[in-house]
Amino acid sequence: MRSLTRRAALAGGLAVLATPASATRAELWPRWQRRGTGSTGRVDHAAWDAFLARHLRAGEDGVHRLSYAAAKGADEAALAAYVRMLEATDVDALDGAEQFCFWSNLYNARTVLLILEHWPVRSITEIRVGPGLFSFGPWGRTVMRVRGEALSLDDIEHRILRPIWRDPRVHYALNCASIGCPNLKATAWRPATLEPDLDAAARAFVNHARGVTVRGDGRIVVSSIYRWFRRDFGDGDAGVIAHLLRYAEPPRAAALRARNRIDGDDYDWSINAWPRVDAPA
Repeated sequence: MRSLTRRAALAGGLAVLATPASATRAELWPRWQRRGTGSTGRVDHAAWDAFLARHLRAGEDGVHRLSYAAAKGADEAALAAYVRMLEATDVDALDGAEQFCFWSNLYNARTVLLILEHWPVRSITEIRVGPGLFSFGPWGRTVMRVRGEALSLDDIEHRILRPIWRDPRVHYALNCASIGCPNLKATAWRPATLEPDLDAAARAFVNHARGVTVRGDGRIVVSSIYRWFRRDFGDGDAGVIAHLLRYAEPPRAAALRARNRIDGDDYDWSINAWPRVDAPA
């Protein structure tokens, strides 16, 4: 399979020059800061669990892939019903951990549903429904309404999760249907296991070649996520390396300690589909 890396995408034309870096500024949407402190309210994510159990595949290469073609039809309809249920949820009445799980599960489920609505695609970047002549992918377009408020995927990531929680592990919780992204979790995010699950997701990505690659000459190439959102990871190479060292296992940790800079970054926009789909030539 030929990977649609960041460099290949940039070579594909002006329309993809507006990479996600153009939307990485975290700008708080105050309306979503309300929390039901002490609330015992819970959201039922069983439908998301069932969908993932049927269609998510863990590959031998460490990448989780979805059987989008097989999910068309009844399972797509069930997923759409789950998203509608989340849209009707009184999120303001939930406590902080429940809200984090709510937004993360909604983001991931709506992304999968978006792919299904446009299937077949070889990359989510083909779904250019965002505003503007040089839109890159679907992230900026209104694709849901939560309690009557119109939201985009960008709104959830950059105006709610990142500025409210200020936790770099947000980036391991969200999946953009691409090989280069941290894996889509095999079950829904839930408050009871949120902290260890976020740490596990971080370790899995940092210790995979998509997160950190150590070249034969010792040079370090990281996921472009650490460049697009470097302020979230401590800003600058030193901050990013310090973050990576929290989760890196030997010998990655040794290689990171031996460097005081990051030598490059890359990202694979190929669709995370099972069976694999060739990226555009």
